[in-house]
Amino acid sequence: MERVIRESAEEGSAGFSRRLVERDQLRGEIGGLIGAREPEAEIAFVPSTMYGLCAIALSIPWKRGDRIIAFEGEYPTNVTAWQRASELFGVSITLLPVSDFESESGPDFSRLDAELARGGVRVCAVSAVQFQTGLRMPLAAIAKRCHAKGAEVAVDAVQALGAVPFDVEALGVDYVAAGSHKWLMGSDGGGFVYVRRALCASLRAAFAGAMSHQDAVEIFTHGPGHLRYDRPLREDARVLEGGMLSSTSFVSLAVSVPMLRGVGVEAIYAHIQRYHDQLEAPLVELGFRSLRSRDPARRSGILSFLPPPGTLAPQLVAALVERSVVCAPPDGVLRFSPHFWNSLEEVPFVIDAVRAVLK
Repeated sequence: MERVIRESAEEGSAGFSRRLVERDQLRGEIGGLIGAREPEAEIAFVPSTMYGLCAIALSIPWKRGDRIIAFEGEYPTNVTAWQRASELFGVSITLLPVSDFESESGPDFSRLDAELARGGVRVCAVSAVQFQTGLRMPLAAIAKRCHAKGAEVAVDAVQALGAVPFDVEALGVDYVAAGSHKWLMGSDGGGFVYVRRALCASLRAAFAGAMSHQDAVEIFTHGPGHLRYDRPLREDARVLEGGMLSSTSFVSLAVSVPMLRGVGVEAIYAHIQRYHDQLEAPLVELGFRSLRSRDPARRSGILSFLPPPGTLAPQLVAALVERSVVCAPPDGVLRFSPHFWNSLEEVPFVIDAVRAVLK
C-alpha cells in the first residue's frame, strides 16, 4: 500500500496501467479462493459489502409479483439492500427468523419451505456466517431448496471468506458480496461481487459508468472519433464495476488473498477452531454462555458469548481493550474473532484478562 501511494506521488497517473494488471491478477486469485470457474467474467470489484449487495439487489430484472426472502437477526446490510429493492421495484420481502437455524437438533427448514411453496420467490438473501453468533448457515441446503422452486440465492460472505472454506460451485449459490476488511485481511474500501455466469447477461445495472461499457478503453487507445455513448454495456459481472476504485485497498488484497490461499483456508479454519476450543470452556466456567454450535459443521471464525448476569458486553469490551484484548459487542454479545496469526499460547492471557475485568 505504501508503494502504491509513493508511486502515485512520484508518477501521477503513469503507473495506473500497472494497477489494472494487478487487479486482473487479483480477480483470478479471488476466483480461486471461492471456486469461481470464470473469474474474469464472474468477479467484479466494489468498495464494500454494502455496495456489492446493493449493486446486485438493484440490478436484478425484477418482475411484478416477485418476492424476496431475507432473515430477521442478520446484520442490517443484508436486509437493507433488499428492502430498498422491495421499495424501489414494488416487490415484496418476507423476513424469516434466523433462529430457525440455531437449534442444536439441526436447522428447521419448515418456514423457508413454506414460503418457497407459496411461489414467486425470486431471491433468498442470506449471510454465510451470522455476525452475532458465528453460526455457519447451511447454504448448500438452502440453495438446493431455492433452485427447486426457481429462486436464486444471494450471499453476504464477509464473515466467512478467509476463515471458512467456501466454494460457490459446491454450495450452488448465485450471487456473493464481500468486503475486504475482515477475514480477507485487506484494508477498508475494497470488496467484490460474484455473479454466476449464466445470470450475468440478465443484470440491468443500476450502478454503471464509463468502464461498464464494452470496449471502454478505445477512447484512450484509438485516436480521435471514439468518444461514444452508445457502446453496449458489458454482459458479465464487471458491468457493476463502472469507475474508479481505491488502488491501495485492492493492492492490499492482492497481497493478502494469495497469502491466505498459500496458508490454506482449511488449515486456517482448523487453527481457529483449536483456539476456540481452548477459550470456550474457561469462559463458560466464568459464567459466560457460549453461543457456539455443538455441530462442528456449523462453526465459523467467530466465538460469541452471552455475558454473565449483571454485566454488559460493551463495558466488557472497553475494559478488555485496555488489557490489549480486542473483541466486539454486537447487540449485547461478546464476540471473539481470532485469525491464523493468533497463537494458541495467548489464550491464557485472554482468559486472565476476562477474569480480571469481571473482578
